[in-house]
Amino acid sequence: MNWFDVAIIATLALSVLVGLWRGFIGEVMALACWALAFWIAWMFGPSLADRFSGSISVPSVRVLLAYALCFIAVLIAGAIVAFLLRKLVSGSGLSGTDRLLGMVFGLVRGAALVVLVVLLMKFTPVVRDDWWQQSRMLPTFDRGARWVTTMLPERVARYLEPASAALPAAAGNLIGPMAPSVQEPQPTSAQ
Repeated sequence: MNWFDVAIIATLALSVLVGLWRGFIGEVMALACWALAFWIAWMFGPSLADRFSGSISVPSVRVLLAYALCFIAVLIAGAIVAFLLRKLVSGSGLSGTDRLLGMVFGLVRGAALVVLVVLLMKFTPVVRDDWWQQSRMLPTFDRGARWVTTMLPERVARYLEPASAALPAAAGNLIGPMAPSVQEPQPTSAQ
């Protein structure tokens, strides 16, 4: 095991611990609140910015303030709802189940984060470094990164594979998420 394997384990462990601490209800509410906050800010930020036109003369400041207010208001409201739901769950005697499911959620979130990092790192030359090649845990997350690229729509996935004609000949094999990056044991054929 090298330092990258330790970093993967630490990421997974931290995410599991956060899931244990917050519980499943807290984790799901946090995810839903962040998604809703982005959506509300996107949908209602411009109309709120128009209401500040009389008091704020700089358009970019108006827009930034409107987006921030929408976003923060949703996060605060979501935190209050999440707090009330957690109190309800703890009062019902389901807090152990809530925390166990929170740990599972945290593990899935941590694995998704590691897969995303592996996918992004495959755009860099680190895929040829010794620590990358010698990682014991990386092949699992590399397969996950490859699976993610197959699930993306074609119009998005095509941007994940740089055109080889645009790359210098020497760098053609160094960059690209679909380049073989981890040496997996190959099955031997019986002769």
